[in-house]
Amino acid sequence: MTRQAAWLALIAAGFLDVAWALAVKQADGYTRPAWSVASLILLAAFVYLLGRAMQVLALGTAYVVWSGIGAAGTMLVGVALLREPVTPARIAALVLIMGGVVMLRSQASG
Repeated sequence: MTRQAAWLALIAAGFLDVAWALAVKQADGYTRPAWSVASLILLAAFVYLLGRAMQVLALGTAYVVWSGIGAAGTMLVGVALLREPVTPARIAALVLIMGGVVMLRSQASG
């Protein structure tokens, strides 16, 4: 896998993580079968892509970028779809997460 493909896999894994979190929420404690199955499929998909990306990218960089995309994306989905509150503290946290992801990506050597 090339570095470019690894970065694409990592970004896709981050977005699948967001979809997984939404599916887990909708599964309602795994009492809703369709959402439960969807969450397990999404989990397997993002773990696979994350593992493939980590074959090429540095462990710390890959994990932080993936978790940053997941955390920020999940927060945005919560606000947009689940009407979760938008507060100054949540916005500040989102800015810090995304700033860290951008810094790590720009400094990535492995």
